[in-house]
Amino acid sequence: MLLRVVAAFAIAASLVGEPDSARAQAQNDQAGAFIATLANQALGILQQPNLTLEQREVLVRDLLRSGFDIAFIGRFVLGKHWATATTEQRDEYQRLFGEFVVKTYAARLGGYAGEKFAVTTVRDAGEKDSLVHTQIVRPAGPPLECDWRVRVIDGQPRIIDVMVEGISMVVTQRSEFASVVQRTGVEGLLATLRAKTGRLSATQSS
Repeated sequence: MLLRVVAAFAIAASLVGEPDSARAQAQNDQAGAFIATLANQALGILQQPNLTLEQREVLVRDLLRSGFDIAFIGRFVLGKHWATATTEQRDEYQRLFGEFVVKTYAARLGGYAGEKFAVTTVRDAGEKDSLVHTQIVRPAGPPLECDWRVRVIDGQPRIIDVMVEGISMVVTQRSEFASVVQRTGVEGLLATLRAKTGRLSATQSS
């Protein structure tokens, strides 16, 4: 009788564990393929010799906007101050934050040339997320290690954080923004974002 009970528990455990494991593997496979596709599309843009730097950055911005969940990241970065912001402040913040993120990363990527990109590993990062580890091999300098935190949102994989050499984009921005809000309030943060996005636009047009 005892052996039958033990066997029944073992079977039940295997039936519960396998679907969870398969689901996690499918989630990781989807995340890895998503990042690889996004990277290949970006590299395809950057390697087009007939495009100007400004044209490349515009195309990369559109690509990043479709790959990042800007609304999710923006709300997380603002943290507890989201609750105290007015509807108008939230709307402007999300618009400015989206411009700031995509322009910043497009400017960084726009000047790349000759880099090779590879997805090296994908692992679970909690129940909802996958962490896709990538390596960018550069003609000059050591390889750049980068992790992309991917979550399926509304049925589609989306990037919710980027960690370059172990430094998290959202954690860094959250700390910086909290410091600005503490000193000058939400309106002060909006003014800072307006200035930053304005400088990025001026740099691109110069």
